[in-house]
Amino acid sequence: MTNSNSSLPSPRSDSPPATDTGFPLPLGPYAWGEGTNFAVFSRHATRIWLELYDEPEDAVPQHRLALPPEEHRTGDIWHIWVEGVESNQLYGYRADGPYEPEKGHRFNPNKLLIDPYASAITHLDGWDFRQAYGYETHSPQQDLSFSTKDNAATTPKCVVTERHTGWEKRRPLQRPWSETIIYELHVRGFTAHPSAEVDHPGTFKGLTEKIPYLKELGVTAVELMPVQEFNEHELSRVNPHTGEPLRNYWGYNPASFMAPNGLYSSAGTQGEQVREFKEMVKAFHEAGIEVILDVVFNHTAEGDELGPTLSWRGLDNAVYYLLDDDRRFYRDYTGTGNTVKSHHPVVRDLILDALRYWVVEMHVDGFRFDLASVLGRDEEGHLLADPPLLERIADDPVLRNVKMIAEAWDAAGAYQVGSFHARRWSEWNGRFRDDVRRFWRGDPGMLGAFASRLAGSADLYEQSGKGPESSINYITSHDGFTLNDLVSYAEKHNEMNGEFNRDGTDANYSANYGVEGPTDDPKVSAVRTRQVKNFLLTLLLSHGVPMLLGGDEFRRTQYGNNNAYCQDNEVGWWVWDRLNEHANIYRFARELIAARKAYSPLLHPGFYTDEALQWLGPEGTPPHWDDPEARAVACYLPEKEDIAVMLLFNAGTETVDFDLPVRPSGGRWHRKADTARPSPDDIHPLGASPPLDQQTHYAVDPRSSAVLIAPRGKEASQ
Repeated sequence: MTNSNSSLPSPRSDSPPATDTGFPLPLGPYAWGEGTNFAVFSRHATRIWLELYDEPEDAVPQHRLALPPEEHRTGDIWHIWVEGVESNQLYGYRADGPYEPEKGHRFNPNKLLIDPYASAITHLDGWDFRQAYGYETHSPQQDLSFSTKDNAATTPKCVVTERHTGWEKRRPLQRPWSETIIYELHVRGFTAHPSAEVDHPGTFKGLTEKIPYLKELGVTAVELMPVQEFNEHELSRVNPHTGEPLRNYWGYNPASFMAPNGLYSSAGTQGEQVREFKEMVKAFHEAGIEVILDVVFNHTAEGDELGPTLSWRGLDNAVYYLLDDDRRFYRDYTGTGNTVKSHHPVVRDLILDALRYWVVEMHVDGFRFDLASVLGRDEEGHLLADPPLLERIADDPVLRNVKMIAEAWDAAGAYQVGSFHARRWSEWNGRFRDDVRRFWRGDPGMLGAFASRLAGSADLYEQSGKGPESSINYITSHDGFTLNDLVSYAEKHNEMNGEFNRDGTDANYSANYGVEGPTDDPKVSAVRTRQVKNFLLTLLLSHGVPMLLGGDEFRRTQYGNNNAYCQDNEVGWWVWDRLNEHANIYRFARELIAARKAYSPLLHPGFYTDEALQWLGPEGTPPHWDDPEARAVACYLPEKEDIAVMLLFNAGTETVDFDLPVRPSGGRWHRKADTARPSPDDIHPLGASPPLDQQTHYAVDPRSSAVLIAPRGKEASQ
């Protein structure tokens, strides 16, 4: 059946602006002459309307402009030029066509739709899916993709934004992977707490106020959790402890692929968020720090067949989504209710255009793709050998020098770590995370796996022609325990999420060392502190690209919650009081980063050869890789340029005495770091590492690690 929009209220003005046919490209709004051209894709719509609004809360448009197909349609593109429309104009679309879920069509002209190419949408505190659709709860009988209720008052409007402001002449940083140190953070959570002491908490501008901190720490890139516009009010659950509504805090549920989240703007949400985002990127670049976006293209906020119609579903559901054999339902390889049909040419172009927009207009330096394996599935959900979208991204000329990072798995069983398509892609190395956690927990038989991860994971990447730069090494990320909680909790504690502690992974490979959660026991605290330092040392000195979860450098805690996606509060925020409390950990991390940058053996190009790296057991002979009880190993990086480096690891519960190799040049070994020693003797600044009294061996305490250096020439330079 085809719907009718006769129930919609008449526009407020009976004097519509002058219009012309317009043109089909580019998609989205585009300033042209004394007006703006609008173009939107829909293959199966029978009618399209463009509505112009004055205010975000308006329920009735100022103008409703019909796009008759005989004049305003070229192929599958609907277009119109409107005189007098300038930047900051609010707009939205309505689309009519068949409502036949069994055939995959879900047109509903009662719903104001977001333009897939919108570069900004207004933010509404009352943007509530249940309110917009007239239902208090979801039930199997309520197919929320169709309702006769007009949602204009409760749905954000798109904003025509100003393009090409002149800053595009600035060149990107293009820092090599070998020099990259990533810091993952949440834009709001980083500065939302009063202890952040910023003038614009929880915003892009507030984040720029913390750039001096990040620069002092020494990281070279920030990886921002999703900034694509999303609806924080979409959850229907409450905190069972407080009764407060839970929010979508993380934002992994996009309502727009190109619009920066207005919630993160201090200046406003009618285009101001775009300018503020650009100013943030500019400030980071001036500080020598790259900006990487965590992007979600594998699914949208429209959810399953009971979800709301926000944009793509109302414009052409059958084109934008993977549908089941019973086309009323969606294939779900993401765990969120729907999966974007990324292999379709139209969808592929949308995603590529979005990536180009963030690079060309917003000047970001790279992307981390959420559940990237989903983007390689076909209509039936099978993983393709040569996925068209991933190949296009890898070879796109505009994106050629942009950093590309894949989360190389999905929610339907795909796990492609080490084999994610072209050499162009780097990957979140989940094997690094798990193997390093298990080694330091003391699990048996982990010595060989630990050594492989430390040396760049050649066992994963070398066969496919990739190098160590393909391995994004991490111990913790937003998804899971923080580093403090990894050594403080044996089990997850997600009760505040309202899902009866069923959400979040159970495979944490964590330990509490005798007490679950916070403790005053000095012995337990001492072990935890050593383990935090062990993890930091392993991460920051391993071959590959390190990614530090923001706040781990001062033991940020989520109180045992390993899935804080809905905790927009002190559970999910950075509480900066802990920086003073754990200043010794911050100092340890900062000095490790400085050492990584300074010591040439750690920056070896490609995978290590036998001459560039030697593995030694405590006796100075090859390690016993097959011994499941072996928990101590040394990594010797012989002299390169003017320094040799030795990394010593002991995950056991007894002290291990390591024999030290004699330097060919006759230099002396110095102690750079030892996680068993109290601060400030746990790590020494460049140029201040004391020589060892005993040059033939070094004792490493239980659950500890050490860094020895043997410089040639002036120690002051090291």
